[in-house]
Amino acid sequence: MNELSLVLIGIFIPLFPLSMIFNSVFAKVKNVGIRLLLLLAWPLTGIALLDHLGINIPDWIVTWSLFTALLYAIRLLTIREISLWTSFIASSAWALLWISLQGADDFSRAYFYAISFSLPLALLILLSDQLTQRFGAAYVGLYGGLAQTQPRLSGVLVMVILAVVATPIFPAFFALMHTIIAAIPGSLGTAISVGIVWLLWSWGGARVINGLIVGPAKHVDYPDITLLQVWNYWGVLLGLFALSIFFVGASL
Repeated sequence: MNELSLVLIGIFIPLFPLSMIFNSVFAKVKNVGIRLLLLLAWPLTGIALLDHLGINIPDWIVTWSLFTALLYAIRLLTIREISLWTSFIASSAWALLWISLQGADDFSRAYFYAISFSLPLALLILLSDQLTQRFGAAYVGLYGGLAQTQPRLSGVLVMVILAVVATPIFPAFFALMHTIIAAIPGSLGTAISVGIVWLLWSWGGARVINGLIVGPAKHVDYPDITLLQVWNYWGVLLGLFALSIFFVGASL
């Protein structure tokens, strides 16, 4: 019964192929508000279920979660559509939650990890919607040179992608580092695997930035985002930075 419950929770804390349920739902939903709700609530639901049931996580679940995280991290390198890219990196990041949940008596840190991964993804979906409104689609390589034609949008987009791929100063980085550190005593291979996942995220993020921001300017007749929108995005990014400071302070 416990094993079946863990597998069902694998719908919310992704385990492939159960992770395909989230990606399928996310792809079919076009409303931005519902997409934001899915990104924020999906992993929290899984953690809450696991917390309520109080089931110990066996090693085979952690192995399964690492396979899931690596699979989606590799797939990032070939995905061009931003919303699909977002759902895939969400599946990869959330799968790593199993490592921090294994043997944990208090799940508060896992909730923090989930929020650290999900908030930047929510911002990326909002930016993807901005690109779709302007160009009809949000595809890497379909248009480029946004740094020249839309510097405000480009600046925010670069910072959000850096937050998504767990760049230092953002909370996802500290969540990832603590996951790696926690895994080392039990399995050095697990820690190395998490590090490889992180490198693949960074590679995938660099490809997105290169495909949208760099290169000759195209589609110069579209307006940039407003200063108010810029400050709204930066407000959330600064909030994420403050969350990093709080997490580091609480961990000392």
